[in-house]
Amino acid sequence: MRASVQVAAAVALAALAFTGGAGAGRTAGSPPPCTAGKLAGTFKVVPGSAGAGNIVYALRLRNRSQTTCFVTGIPGLTLLDGKGRKLPTHAVPSQPGALTAVMVRLAAGKSARATARFSPDVPGTGEQTTGPCERTAVKLRVAPAGGGTLIAPITPPTPVCEHGTMTLTVLTAA
Repeated sequence: MRASVQVAAAVALAALAFTGGAGAGRTAGSPPPCTAGKLAGTFKVVPGSAGAGNIVYALRLRNRSQTTCFVTGIPGLTLLDGKGRKLPTHAVPSQPGALTAVMVRLAAGKSARATARFSPDVPGTGEQTTGPCERTAVKLRVAPAGGGTLIAPITPPTPVCEHGTMTLTVLTAA
C-alpha cells in the first residue's frame, strides 16, 4: 500500500510541475476553461450532408464573453424535446482511441465547432418501425468541460434514431 501512495504522490507532483500550478489541464499563462455562461450555442444541419440514412449537424459554441477562454474535447450532450424533456442521447467519439481533445482558445466573439453524424430516420434495435424512431429533438443541452450547461436550438428539429446515438468529432476552431 505504501508504494502506491508514493506513486500517487509522484504523479501529483509531476502534474503540478507540468501545469506550473495553474490547475488541471492548464499551463501557466493559458486562459481558463469556458463555462457555459460564457458561451452561446447552435446545432444546425450541414447543408448537403444528408444521404444513406445519415445526416450531419454542426455544433457551434461562440464565446459571448469579453475574455478569452478555452473549450476542449467532446462536451456532454443531452437531446431535449419541445417541452425540455430529456430524450435518449448517446454521443460517441468519431475515432475512439484516437485524438480526444484539443485546447481551442476562444477570444471574445470567436467560435469552436464539432460535427455530429446520426440517422434521423433509420430505426435501431428496439425502436418503432412505423413513424419516427424517437421523439423530435428541438434543443440540445451542452455541458462544456469548463462547467455548467447551455441550451442550443436544433435547426431544423429532428429525431435521432438508434436511441439517440450520435458520432461526434472533437471541438476545433471554427
